[in-house]
Amino acid sequence: MIKHFRNMEAWQRASLLSQKVFGLTKSLPRSEDYGLTSQLRRSANSVSANIAEAFGRKSKKDKSNFYIIARGSAYETQSHLIYGVKVGYFDSNQVKQINKGYQNLIHQLNKILKTLKSQSKV
Repeated sequence: MIKHFRNMEAWQRASLLSQKVFGLTKSLPRSEDYGLTSQLRRSANSVSANIAEAFGRKSKKDKSNFYIIARGSAYETQSHLIYGVKVGYFDSNQVKQINKGYQNLIHQLNKILKTLKSQSKV
């Protein structure tokens, strides 16, 4: 049994991806500080934060809601990354790798949600 959210593979993956996004956004122009830079960093950080919050919730419904929010933030982050490639801010190969990590994380979150759903039927 996992005793702390830091031991969850999903949280670890989300945290690592957030760090990669942070590194990627370091090269953005200062004019994007309150635009893409801020939005991208917040959405990336939101994934691991919501996984941690889900871990701390008691009811399966509350847990599910926060995992769903985490999944939404992962999709949001992917969208910002794609935009960054389209406007020429990011290298497409680097973003492909990060987005692949988010796809794996989304798959993992879907499995967690499926497990919670099946447990609430019991």
